[in-house]
Amino acid sequence: MIIGVPIEIKPSENRVALTPAGTRELTSRGHDVFVQKSAGLGSGFSDEKYIAAGASILPTIEDVYSRCKMIMKVKEPIQSEYGMICENQLLFTYFHFASYRPLTEAMINSGSICLAYETVEDRQGRLPLLIPMSEVAGRMALQQGTKYLEKPMGGKGILLGGVPGVAPGKVIILGGGVVGTEAAKMAAGVGADVTVLDINLDRLRYLDDVMPANVKTMYSNHYNIRALIRDADLIIGAVLIPGAKAPHLITKNMLTEMESGTVLVDVAVDQGGCIETCKPTTHDDPIFVIDDVVHYCVANMPGAVPQTSTYALTHATLPYAIKLANMGWEKAVRSDPNFAKGLNIVNGKVVYKGVSDAFDLDYTPLEEVLGTNQYL
Repeated sequence: MIIGVPIEIKPSENRVALTPAGTRELTSRGHDVFVQKSAGLGSGFSDEKYIAAGASILPTIEDVYSRCKMIMKVKEPIQSEYGMICENQLLFTYFHFASYRPLTEAMINSGSICLAYETVEDRQGRLPLLIPMSEVAGRMALQQGTKYLEKPMGGKGILLGGVPGVAPGKVIILGGGVVGTEAAKMAAGVGADVTVLDINLDRLRYLDDVMPANVKTMYSNHYNIRALIRDADLIIGAVLIPGAKAPHLITKNMLTEMESGTVLVDVAVDQGGCIETCKPTTHDDPIFVIDDVVHYCVANMPGAVPQTSTYALTHATLPYAIKLANMGWEKAVRSDPNFAKGLNIVNGKVVYKGVSDAFDLDYTPLEEVLGTNQYL
């Protein structure tokens, strides 16, 4: 198969979809890999390293899209890329369709095959291609939240760990999944007073068993959230409904109940955000303030640590990319119904229910698109 790796052109996105080592794994199996010039520089990989791994370098993003059957990316295509995408071209990347209708409509109109990292599942129902970036984002959420709690950054002027004789700061984490767990571990490590909320009692029991004493668990409901936010210092939104829009657990009118300088970090912003007032920001302009509450809503948080993120992402995506390259997308998804859950849009048809529900679009079951009621 002919595989293309374009440079990421979303603002401040320094990750790349494939490392030179991953490139070697594909070229050694007889596949052609075309990498756009300088695509890997932000992650520390020179063009020469890709060439040594068997890749060819193309000068422009247009060349990559026009020559390649499968495009591997990190982030969803942005508007300037929409017109480059070809009918029947396979795009393997993060899409987060449910948060942005124009992207969804553009991919429907393109006639391409959109296989989303974030909805691929494994046999245990986990999200193996989302987990690595969720781990990074969860750890970064605490790191960034700590920074913006400093007074010069607009925060309260709180040291989360406190000092002898001074109480530690309070961290509230909405969601006990991968992002929430990683954020809680980091917050616990600096000595903060941490509360994790979730609606899954089994998950809360697990966290209660494995977390240190300064991490508490609480069932997530409107009453408990409202009570906790009144004296919270840092609130991290870590809610995920795979492929669907995140629910608003904190509404605009709740901001007035928070103390001035409270910091909100909404990691769920890729899926529409679990805090109503959050909107996507960039690393160049990461925050905004509403009702004296600091909002950090960068939609590609792991892009700030691209070398770590690129390695972690390739380690997860490469086995799937090899399968797609070796078998073609139809045989690959027929052979694995969990892999098939990554398909969101196929030749103009929405085949993922969460995406169709988000925008009230027509839904076509994948079995109809594949022309079979069974996977091979």
